[in-house]
Amino acid sequence: MKATPLKVLILEVLRRSGPIPFEGFMELCLYHPEFGYYMQGRERTGLRGDYFTSPDLHPIFARLVARQAAEMWETMDRPSPFTWVEMGAGRGWFAQDFLRWAERQRPEFFAALDYVAVEPAPPQHEFIREKLAQVGLLTKVRLVEDISRLEAVVGCFFSNELVDSFPVAVVTRLGGRLREIYVKAIGESLEEESGPLRGPTAAAVARYVHDLEEGCRAEVNLRAAEWIRAVAAKLRRGFVLTIDYGDLVDRLYTPDRPRGTLMAYRGHTASEDFYSAPGETDLTAHVNFSALIDAGQDAGLGLAGFATQERFLLALGEENQFRDLCEPGESETGQLQARLKLKRLINPEGMGTIFKVLIQQRGVSSPRLTGLKFERK
Repeated sequence: MKATPLKVLILEVLRRSGPIPFEGFMELCLYHPEFGYYMQGRERTGLRGDYFTSPDLHPIFARLVARQAAEMWETMDRPSPFTWVEMGAGRGWFAQDFLRWAERQRPEFFAALDYVAVEPAPPQHEFIREKLAQVGLLTKVRLVEDISRLEAVVGCFFSNELVDSFPVAVVTRLGGRLREIYVKAIGESLEEESGPLRGPTAAAVARYVHDLEEGCRAEVNLRAAEWIRAVAAKLRRGFVLTIDYGDLVDRLYTPDRPRGTLMAYRGHTASEDFYSAPGETDLTAHVNFSALIDAGQDAGLGLAGFATQERFLLALGEENQFRDLCEPGESETGQLQARLKLKRLINPEGMGTIFKVLIQQRGVSSPRLTGLKFERK
């Protein structure tokens, strides 16, 4: 296989600098300004991408999240503006479906909405603008590259499959000692070697992964804690709604995951081939929600609740028996396809339980949210 432009660049870097931590390698793979997987204009999700996300499957996902957003707005006594910050907006599918539902079903909420789409890759901004312009919603959305450009907001910070894309350190236990994985250049190949734990990694390992067994691996996502602190600093009052695959620490770092959760995705195929096509392969790891909760509490965010995606969506759709699922006049075939896609979103043997929903809050006294009706204690 011909080396990707980013692989050529990384090999040159490693020949000059020597081995780098896997976290640094993953940072280059995903976020290099020119060749990083997330920084290009490539179609990452859907049939022509490398993986599916919940918004790709059916508009019901965004509609139910919008229903929860409207309830948050009411819980907060209907502030105007109510700023909804979608972090990692991709190509705008979620924003389109969320706003169309709000405009039709909750016009007062729609009028109060200040929708901010955060997307670090400038090429993706054009896709978002084009999609929203097609449905007359472009003027309703502000596009920014990162949240540092925002003033503190009243509303909600939302992300779906964002935290799993942050670069992670990889740790292992060899000869009874905890070690960190580094990446080195050998000829024209990228290979691994073990090295000492760096200070921040060692601190996180001591808190969450100290029981790692000999030969096993685990990931440490230091960027997740940095991110939730940055979000908390921008939230004056309201909520943080994080949806991603992962779990609490006691169910994440277990003997049945001896290789950890790090995976490479390309062409809808999952593998552990992290090194052959940098920049053209998505790298991702499960989220340690315990670390997000802990870092959030340190930054002033209270825990509102934690649930599986299955329970979250079922709770939101229960009241009106999922009338948000189909468009008026939908054919029987369309209705059947919609029900099948909903089943995939809530399947307890798939997305329904692999994906978790974490809601944190600041300045909202004892919020009772419908999506947390069946939360996991």
